[in-house]
Amino acid sequence: MADVTPSQATPVATRCARCQSALSESDRVTAEDRVFCRTCYDILKLQLRSSVTSMSQDVNYPMAVVGAVLGGTVGALAWWGVTVLTKIGFGLVAVVIGVLVGHGALRFAGGKRSVGLQAIAVVVGALSFLVAAYLVNMTFINEVLAQRGETWRVTFPPMGLGMFYKVLAANFGIMKVVFLGVIVYEAWFIPRPIKLVKS
Repeated sequence: MADVTPSQATPVATRCARCQSALSESDRVTAEDRVFCRTCYDILKLQLRSSVTSMSQDVNYPMAVVGAVLGGTVGALAWWGVTVLTKIGFGLVAVVIGVLVGHGALRFAGGKRSVGLQAIAVVVGALSFLVAAYLVNMTFINEVLAQRGETWRVTFPPMGLGMFYKVLAANFGIMKVVFLGVIVYEAWFIPRPIKLVKS
């Protein structure tokens, strides 16, 4: 029996990863590590586009607001809690507010993504940061008042917008602006709509 050399071996036909039909050179489309026939590739592309489009339709905005507010509340309380426990205002902990708000909006909206969700998350994230910064400053101001023997305390909720502004502005420096920027970015980025590259 004669040995078969590589040049005499029967070539193995490349098959479509979806329908398993044999592919000719002109009817093959490579996507990542798989090869498809043109028909299957077009079907998969259409299904993917439909799926991505449906992610931005029928968004439950009221539930998204609930999720964002819950995330913002947990994040604000986390930052304030760390401050109360350590007596140090770790601003970096505030960044968690943006992450929790973004994921809260995304999860409570059923995994949907839209520009509307981004707007909700940004507004709730910024407001949560301002409330958390007020709580942190309130804690430090009340400690100073207690050390001086003063009987009055800064309260939460504040007695008015004037008090809220004064307490918030007590040490609102460049780092607070940076942390606010990071929070807004995270809140905007997490529920963003998915964009497909046109091919």
